[in-house]
Amino acid sequence: MTDEVPDQVADKAPEKSPKKPNMWARRKARRALVQAAYQWQVSGTSIAQLRREFGEKALDKADADFFGEILHLMMTTTADLDEQLTPLLDRSIDQLDVVERGILRLAATEMIQRIDVPYKVVIDEYVELTKLFGSQDAHKYVNGVLDQLAQTARSIEVNAAKGSGRG
Repeated sequence: MTDEVPDQVADKAPEKSPKKPNMWARRKARRALVQAAYQWQVSGTSIAQLRREFGEKALDKADADFFGEILHLMMTTTADLDEQLTPLLDRSIDQLDVVERGILRLAATEMIQRIDVPYKVVIDEYVELTKLFGSQDAHKYVNGVLDQLAQTARSIEVNAAKGSGRG
C-alpha cells in the first residue's frame, strides 16, 4: 500500500467550512462604527470617504466587511431607524446627544438587519461602547431603549430566552 494521493483528489482545493465571525474583530469594527457614525453626523462625511479613512487605520484586525455593511445600512436607512426608535425615546431623536444617537442607530441597524447576531450581544456591545464614548449615565438610557427595541424587533428571540430562563 502506498501513501500516494490520486491526481484528481490532490488537485482539489480543500473545502472551506463556514467561518465563524471573530468576536474581537467584530468588537473592533463596532468601535470604529461608533467613531464613523459620530463623524458622519457631525460633518456629513460620505460613506466612501468614511470607508477610506477608517480602512486606512481603524480597521486593522477588524471585521471590515461587517463595518462596511452596518455603516452603509445605517446611513441609508436613517429615516426608518429613527421612525422605529422614536416611540421608545423620552425626547425627540434630534435632542439626543450625537454619540447616543449614533450608537442607537447602529445598534438598531444591527438588531434589525443582522438576526444572526443574538440580540443580547447587540445590546451588550453597544452599552459597553456607550460607557466608553457616551456621557456618564448614557449607557443606562441606551440599555433601556435597546431592551425595548428587542421586544419588537426580536420578539420571538426575546420570548424564547424568557421561556428558557435566560431572559
